[in-house]
Amino acid sequence: MDNDQKQDLPAPPRFRYKLIKIATLTLLFLVILFFGGFFGLETTSSSKFCSSCHEMKPQYYTWKASSHSEVDCINCHIEPGAKNYAKAKGNGLVELYKKQTDKYIAPIKMPNLIPDEACESCHNMKNRAVTPSGDIIIPHNKHKTEGIKCVQCHSGTAHGKVSDRKVTYKSDYGKWNEKLGTSLMSNKKFTSPQMDTCMECHEARKAPTECKTCHEATMVPKNHKTEEFKAGGHGKIQPSELKKCEQCHSYMSKEKYDLFKEDSSYINFLKKDNTASANRNDSNNVSVAQYAKTNTFCKDCHGQKPTSHKQATFITDHGHLSKNTQKCFICHDNRIVSDSPVTKVQCASCHPSSHNRPWKEHHPVKLAVNQKFNKTCLRCHVKATCTKCHRTNS
Repeated sequence: MDNDQKQDLPAPPRFRYKLIKIATLTLLFLVILFFGGFFGLETTSSSKFCSSCHEMKPQYYTWKASSHSEVDCINCHIEPGAKNYAKAKGNGLVELYKKQTDKYIAPIKMPNLIPDEACESCHNMKNRAVTPSGDIIIPHNKHKTEGIKCVQCHSGTAHGKVSDRKVTYKSDYGKWNEKLGTSLMSNKKFTSPQMDTCMECHEARKAPTECKTCHEATMVPKNHKTEEFKAGGHGKIQPSELKKCEQCHSYMSKEKYDLFKEDSSYINFLKKDNTASANRNDSNNVSVAQYAKTNTFCKDCHGQKPTSHKQATFITDHGHLSKNTQKCFICHDNRIVSDSPVTKVQCASCHPSSHNRPWKEHHPVKLAVNQKFNKTCLRCHVKATCTKCHRTNS
């Protein structure tokens, strides 16, 4: 057999089987690697995976209780495109390293705002009918023209601003569960746009702040239109109803006040029964009279003298009104200096009492601990003034 015939012979069966085996194993490995990588990406991209780290429990449980619970985290937190997706996965490895080395920063906050493109992938403002509550006017297209970003108004939609509420520190992770997430997300103050946000933005940008800018003509409640309400019926509302009045009238006051100041979220959160106290309001002890003397919107009416006060003899004869001081104290207080921006005149403005402070300590002449009023006092003090309250020892 010559050399040409030897070269045309097929390879030995054993060698050919070995090649087939290697090719099969290589293909199997590639398939496993592909599907493993695919399912791995799918798993690490799921919202459930985010909750596997205890650092993310606040974000996970608030998201689960939000109106966006059916939208996966990556739909908002990763911008569209393969490049951004790969970049996010790379950042995930960095975060994993920080977790294992305990070098991450708490509370966790987004380094960048969620772009409008993420919101508009679901919400098309050009053809979507916006359905706000009540009579609110929301011209989204006008805000977009002015460059206002979605998250400037809707930053609490998915997580209720839990990072800003100081309830996501490392020491708090063990407290988080579905019940707490639902409780914190039930407070619309942190999940829905608030009038404070609108007013601050409008004032800063010199935009209109009149009621009609954002409200329709039907904004005045029906009970405000009755003659009884205008003539004094509004003064009979219960203190618990004042919080509702505040929603509109707080912005009509020229001076700021904190009558309805609530405990901050983290104080409520640290209380024993944090789910029950998360939305509790302890401001119902504010009286209607106190509110009328504080909000300058009330000044147009309450700052004017009643008809009875304009009588020529009122100054000398008003003493008989002391039998019904509650009526007087709707406007006035019994102290020398008033901090009310509405009614400055108090009883003590004309009838001062020098005994409201520890006066004995500042008296120019040393007095006994149990010192009583006597004729010696009249060497300096006016008898007519002192004897209105005191009797002299004769």
